[in-house]
This record gives sequence, structure tokens and C-alpha cells, in this order.
Amino acid sequence: MNRVQLISVGVLAAGALLLESTLTRLLAVAQFYHFAFLAVSLALLGFGASGSLLTLRPGLLEDGPGGRPAGSRLLAFSGTAFALSVALAYAVVNLLPFDSYSIAWDRRQLIFFILYYLSLSLPFVFAGLGIGGALACSRARSHLVYGSNLLGSALGVLLAPLLLWLAGVPGSVLGSALAGLIVAWINRPVSRGLSRWFLSGAFTCGLAGFALLAVSNQSGLAPLGVTISPYKGLAYARQYPGSTRLFGKWNAISRVDILAGAGTRALPGLSYTYPENPPSQLGLSVDADSLQPVTLVPPDRFAAASYLPEALVFQLEPEAHVLVLEPGAGLGVLQAVTGGATQVVAVSSNPLVLEGVNRTADNLDIYSHPNVRSLVENPRSFLRKGQSTYDVIYLPLTNAYRPVTSGAYSLAETYLLTEQAFAHMLGRLEEGGILVASRWLQLPPSEDLRLIATLAEALEVQGSLHADQALVAYRGIQTITVLVKPSGWSGAELAALRQFAGQRRYDLVWAPGIQPEETNRYNRLPESVYYRQVSDLLRTTQRGEFYAAYPYAIQPPTDNRPFFFHFFTWKQTPELLATFGKTMQPFGGSGYFILLALLTLVGLLSLLLIVTPLVMRRSTTGQAVRPGHVPLWRVLVYFSSLGLAFLFIEIPLVQRWILLLGHPTYAFTLVVLVLLSFSSLGSFLARAPWLPRKPALAILVGLALLTPWLMGRFSDLALGWPLPALLLGGILILAPLAVLMGLPFPLGLAWLEQGAPGLVPWAWAINGCASVIAAVLAAILALGSGFNLVLLCGAGFYALAISVLPGQRDEANPSQVGRL
Repeated sequence: MNRVQLISVGVLAAGALLLESTLTRLLAVAQFYHFAFLAVSLALLGFGASGSLLTLRPGLLEDGPGGRPAGSRLLAFSGTAFALSVALAYAVVNLLPFDSYSIAWDRRQLIFFILYYLSLSLPFVFAGLGIGGALACSRARSHLVYGSNLLGSALGVLLAPLLLWLAGVPGSVLGSALAGLIVAWINRPVSRGLSRWFLSGAFTCGLAGFALLAVSNQSGLAPLGVTISPYKGLAYARQYPGSTRLFGKWNAISRVDILAGAGTRALPGLSYTYPENPPSQLGLSVDADSLQPVTLVPPDRFAAASYLPEALVFQLEPEAHVLVLEPGAGLGVLQAVTGGATQVVAVSSNPLVLEGVNRTADNLDIYSHPNVRSLVENPRSFLRKGQSTYDVIYLPLTNAYRPVTSGAYSLAETYLLTEQAFAHMLGRLEEGGILVASRWLQLPPSEDLRLIATLAEALEVQGSLHADQALVAYRGIQTITVLVKPSGWSGAELAALRQFAGQRRYDLVWAPGIQPEETNRYNRLPESVYYRQVSDLLRTTQRGEFYAAYPYAIQPPTDNRPFFFHFFTWKQTPELLATFGKTMQPFGGSGYFILLALLTLVGLLSLLLIVTPLVMRRSTTGQAVRPGHVPLWRVLVYFSSLGLAFLFIEIPLVQRWILLLGHPTYAFTLVVLVLLSFSSLGSFLARAPWLPRKPALAILVGLALLTPWLMGRFSDLALGWPLPALLLGGILILAPLAVLMGLPFPLGLAWLEQGAPGLVPWAWAINGCASVIAAVLAAILALGSGFNLVLLCGAGFYALAISVLPGQRDEANPSQVGRL
């Protein structure tokens, strides 16, 4: 294994991780959140499949004609095949009429599903062949190969946000294919001039294509380059007669499109007493989702503002100093300015949204208003680090209606709607200040009830008035609006509330001193269900029992479980099974079951990929995979435990860092970059004679057990730090753990190389399959029990792996060879 091959492994690994990172963005836009996650999990089975192929075809690991090294030959093939399969996968994703929304009732979608994800798996199969083959051929230098794989993967993680910002998803996909061509070029046979010219031409065309994509993206008129589900909001809007795209651009965290003439009429909660036509609006879509309104009217002519449910707070707090968090396309900011706010601070985490509004709204860009100061920052960091206080803190309703029964957004972490987030907001209110938030109504009450429960818990954390005295809530046809005043409501303010609700025909849901007959007057339901449930919630002395008895999961989300839109409980199972495939909802109305179904699927596929090499080799040769002094059960337990452990540490760490950095892409980049790069250092050091292996592995388990506590303390301390300090802190807290995480896999390879070198490809297959199971299982555990439990399970799997790793002089009984 020479230096060229080590570099090739790194470049191929970089291309694979770049593609994996890009697929999360591509499929979040093309389909729905769940399927972006599921696709990557299933695609990673390609690495497991590559190990199975290498086990079944040991001839692939033999030197070629003329003594050409097997590693170089495999890398040349893998690089070419990887590049071609990336192009094929991208074509299939865009041309195949797969629609995840209708998979439960359209049986053809099952076939499309298989084709869709088999094509996505192919690039990972070929990348795995090159990397796994290099591991198998390297013998005593396998730790260097594995270290190069980790280091290259870290490079791919670092390249992903840069290429996405430059040229969007199409450019990033092209960049991963170019990585494969580089590997093919540097490992090509010297005697074949045709391959040199072909690779040179393909690489030059790829670079030219990337340059064109980058230019169009930076101009703000980049093609979407992705076929989106017909059920997504942008797909609907583009079909509207006269719809015209004014702006389209990718950045590292999103895709933003702005359309004119798309029939955008979005004023959430608008009273039906409003007598005029809605103002002119553009439609702004983030990741092809439902359009948010860019309202083209100056504040002094925005008559609809006083008919929106949040108008009451601006009547109660005239000339207010207002903080608007995540205002999206700016409707909430426009409401505040129209309501008489003297200063509005708008905190947005996505700069591309502000750029799109600025480029298309011209002089009606509300973010350019003299009373508005717009900041691009993580709202949680802003809340934590600042000292300013506000008369009003406003969380506008910017996302589309999400049916609670579908579970389509269960996995979407929302750190701005957790108990800790609301506690921070309440702490930034002036004496007598008001927090206002609106949510969509659901039946039975769920989204609205969870909001009120979370606010109630946050009030208790702050030591404020009891929630039944600090909260008021009222509803229209589709939305509920909740106002929180920690200092309590005066009689005059409650009278103004009742007058406003009566004039605008909003129904009271809760207010201090409310009477049942005051509710359910205008938007009548068979019973006053919202008032009854909120009343039971606020008046009970045993909230835990109330949450447990409720048909949906409505307990307040926390920073450890920030899944505001995850409402699934097992009590819903009979109803979901009875309606599965019979409702027009994403995934047939059972989004959580999609995770369980995927866990079953990847479990069966993993079992197939792990067992098949053993059965087929035994049936064709009459003996086990490869004779040696290592029992197969130990190999299976050790390398599957490593695959589970690494992902069980990585995934919750990424999720916890989303809180600190504000976006999944940023968190994924930092955490995975640090883990992989420092794990590569651990791999390079794995065979150092001075390294005390057993103590180092014991420290790994101990440090993994401490990680939940360390991350909790670090998050409390570092939230609000400037970015350089956060990056340095991330390195300091993650690097020691990462170095130790790089040791077990190469130590396991050294163990196999001594006793059963033929098992190395099989170990690669086991590790890859276990990693995919870990990705799905970690999500299920996080939804149910939080990130800390997942981290502790990761430590447990490391302990299990270490318990079956023999010492340097520990050899298995030869009679156990090839037995499970």
C-alpha cells in the first residue's frame, strides 16, 4: 500500500461523504424530511454490500496481469464506477416518478421506491469496493488505510457546505463525481492512453459544468435542478397560471425560490371580518416547501394588520421595542412596524431569505425599513448572549399546516420551541412585556396544547406567575394565538382582550377568570374542546399524569428532545393501522411507522449481506469464509458493536450542536469534521508500540459515558459564544473522544490480520451494515427518550466491543474457526 493508494482512498472517501451530505439536502428538497433521512440511511448499505462482494469474490483482491497491485486496480475501477453511478443516481432521482407522499395508497410507488434507493446505493457500493479492497490488501498497514479513509471523509464533510453555497445541489453532486474521476486518473494503467484521454475529457467537462452552475447560482437565477414531489408547495405554485420565478438560489443550508403571480394569499389567522382584498404578495419557498408571503405594501397602507390575531399585542404595547424571531419572508416584521413599533429587531438564521426578499421586493423590502434592524444569527444564541430587553417578543407562524397524524415532520428538531427556549425569551422581556406566538389548530388539540404546556413549564422555570394567571389564548378558524405576560394581566387589558376578540370574531380559549360560556361563540364546534383541554392542563396539579393520559404526545419538548412536531404515542396504533393508506396524508398517516419499517428493512438487508457470504462460500468451497484462528461470532459482535457505537455517538452530538450553531448543516460539518479528522489520528497511532491499548480503550468507554454530562454543561455555558470560540470549544471537547474512537477499528483489523486475514472484507461489511441500523435506531431512541440515552448506548456498545477483543496473545481455539 503506497502513498498514491493512500491518497486515492482519501479522495474516494471525500467523494462519498460529499455525496452523502449532498443527498440530505437534495432529498429534503425533492421529497419530505423523513425521506431525506431514510435515503441516506439506506444508501449507506452500499458500504456493507461492498464488503459482502469482496468476501464472495476474493479474486478481486489478487494482483492483476503484469503484477499490477490489486489495490491500485480496484481503486481505478471504483473511481470510474463511482463517478458514473453518481450520474446515474442523479438521473434516476430526477426522472423516476417516485412520490413518497402517496406511497401508502399507490402500490406502484413501492417499485419506484426500490429503484430509487437501489440507484442511490450504487455509488456507495463502488466507493466501498475501493476502500474495503484497500483495507484487505494492506495487511500490516491497514491502520494507515483506515486513517486515510477517515481523513478523506473529513475533507468531504468540509467541502459539502462550500460546494452547496457555490453551485447548489447539482454542483455538489458533480463535485463528488469529479472526486471519483481523480481517483481513476491517478490509478489508471500507464499503458492505456485511451483511458487517460477519456478521463481528462470527462474531468474538463465536469469542471466547466461546475463553473456554469456556480455562475448561475451566484446570480440568483439558478435552476432548481431537482424534480420535487407534486405535493410540495413549490410544485403547486409553479402550476399556477402566470407564475413566474423571480429568484432562485442555493446556499449551504437551503434552497430559496421566490415566485410572482403564484396566487399567494397568506395571512395566517386573518379575521373573516376583514372587508377588503388581501394585499399583493410574492411567494417565498424554502426547500420547495409551502410559500411564505412577501407582502408588497408599505406599513402605513397595510390595513389587514389590525385584523390579524397578533394585532392585540401591538394595541396593548404601543410604540413598543419588538423582537421578532425567525420572521421568514417578513410578515411578522411588517405587522410590528404597522402596529406602531418604534424599533424592531428581526433575528433570522438564514441569510438567503433576506437576500431573496431584498432582491425582489425593491423599495417595499420590510427589512430595509428605518425602524427595522435585521440580524443573521442563531436565535437561541441571540437570546442567550444579549442584555437588551423588549416590550414584545414575537414568534410568527411561518411554517405551513402540518397534519399531526401524519408524523411527516417528527424528526425535525425545533430548538426555538423548547422549554428552555421559552424560558430564555421570558427572561428577555421588559417588566410588563408580552410574549406572543401563534400555531395551527388541530383536532384533537395537539400542536396548540403542546405550545401552552411548554409555556406553562417555562413560566415555572422562570419563577413567574402560575400559567393560568399569565396566559391568554384565543382562536380563529385555523390558528390559535397565545399571549404570555409574566407580570400578570390588568383588568383593563383583559377587557381589551374581550373587546378585540368580539370585534374580530375570535373565540376565547383561556384568560384569567374566563367562564365556559365565553368560549366557542363565533367559530363554533360541537363542544368547546380547546377550552376544556387547556383548562384541564392549566388547572391540574399532576401535569405528568395529564400528559401520559392524553392520546397524543404533548409533553413539552426540551433541548434534549427538541421534537415539537413528534406527537406519536403507541395508543394511536389501532387508529393509524385502520386508516393507513386511506387518507391523503404523507406516508399514509403513519410517519413514525416509516422509521420502524425502515429499521426492519435495513435489519433484514443487513442480515442478508452478512450471512450470504458465509453460506455461499461454504456451499461452493465446503469451508468457512477463510480459515484462521478467529471465531466468527467474535468478529460479528466486535465490528457490529463498533458500527453501532460510532453512529450512536456521532448522531446525538450533531443534534446537540444544532442548538449551538443554529443549523443542521453547520452542526454536521463541525461535529463530523472533528470526529473524523481526529479519529484518523487515532487510527494512524493505533499500532504505535508505545500506545497502551487496553487502558486507551477503557478511557474511551469512560469518556463516552461522560459525554452526555459534558455536552450538557458545555451547551449551557457556550450558547451565545462567538463563532470562533464555539469552534475552538468544539475541537477541545470533541477531539479527545474522537482520537480514542479512531482506535478500535484498526485494532480489530490487526487482530484479524494475525489470525484470519480473509475475514477483513467481511468485517468491513458488518461495520457498514451496523452503521445503517445505528442511524435508524438512534433516531427512534432520540424521539422516544432523548439524545443522552443514545450517547449512553453508544458507550455501552463500545464496552461490548472491547469485551470481545482478545489481547495480543489471546488466540481462539483452532477448532472454532469458521463457526458462529
